[in-house]
Amino acid sequence: MPAEAYLSRGVSPTKDDVHEAIKKQDKGLFPGAFCKVIEDIAGDKNWCSVIHADGAGTKSIIAYLYYKETGDASVFKGIAQDSLVMNIDDMACVGIVDNIILSNTIGRNAHRIDKQILKEIIEGYGSVIDDLKKYEINIAAAGGETADIGDLVSTVVVDSTAVARIERNKIIDCDNIEAGNVIIGLASFGQAVYETSFNSGIASNGITAARHSLLSSHYRKYSEAYSPTIKENLVYGGKYKLTDKLPNSNQTVGQALLSPTRTYLPVIKNLLETKDNGICALIHCTGGAISKSKNFGKSITYIKDNLFEPPAIFAAIQECGNIPRKEMFQIFNMGQRLEIYCKPEKADAIINAIKKFNIDAKIIGRTEKSPDGKNKVIVKFKGEEFIY
Repeated sequence: MPAEAYLSRGVSPTKDDVHEAIKKQDKGLFPGAFCKVIEDIAGDKNWCSVIHADGAGTKSIIAYLYYKETGDASVFKGIAQDSLVMNIDDMACVGIVDNIILSNTIGRNAHRIDKQILKEIIEGYGSVIDDLKKYEINIAAAGGETADIGDLVSTVVVDSTAVARIERNKIIDCDNIEAGNVIIGLASFGQAVYETSFNSGIASNGITAARHSLLSSHYRKYSEAYSPTIKENLVYGGKYKLTDKLPNSNQTVGQALLSPTRTYLPVIKNLLETKDNGICALIHCTGGAISKSKNFGKSITYIKDNLFEPPAIFAAIQECGNIPRKEMFQIFNMGQRLEIYCKPEKADAIINAIKKFNIDAKIIGRTEKSPDGKNKVIVKFKGEEFIY
């Protein structure tokens, strides 16, 4: 069942068309890995490389709206973090947690995105890089490109490309997922020891559905902040302004929507440095959200029946957008953005290590062999069952 709250606004949550377009392409050295792994760029046969590109998506539009309403350009620093983390946390899922080279790409409409905003974005990258150094995670900023492409972009696109090398024998491969694994979920909300404020958990996926569901028609006056191809009744149809209080939260709607995407890199680095850590695989719940795992492993049924209670931002989105719960789990991380697959006997030690970072973690499910040989995800939540 397609996620209509997303598709009706011109976005695919599961990117089926993309998967179709690339299905005949070479899958790299480890076809089952979370990221494509290629031959080492330095030519060492014992090593391999990952080159990864991603970005903040339409979250930059929320920052733009906030800036237009308040004059506060500093919110764009968080957009840089969104762009960076969407890359490095994907790469962490194959075992890369250090010595990363970063290049950023900013595509802007110079009539709307001025030098102050550019300064905040560029400094935002530097702030995250400096913060991660405290955890012995080294990211080298290699410059980038700022393109004035007003004919293509109404506001601003903030993207990044990251490059790293890793020894082949250290690659984490999702093909190692097997029946009998337990699934540990890591919360996307709260305040980790390395975060400076409470994180709503929204991250950078599902933002198109989130902002149009939550934000009111007040924002239709910014025609540059939505696509003319969307039906008018689907454009900013919510009841909130960015400065309104989010129900059941200490944050405003704007603060919740703009919570920078949490990185799990310090946590993963710590876990991987532990000998015999028992980690079989890592899955970053981005596009496809809680259903994403069906794209990995072979003949696996993923049963997720002990998920976190979704934090306030997701409850508000569901209520305002009248989005079925099955779609919510397909579009949004719903409070859990990283999954660790391991042997049952290793789970307690992993969970305890995660909680030292003040990040909630628990066993959210398990894996079974699929009788029909096809991967599927079964979500059981509050008496309902959804199959993807």
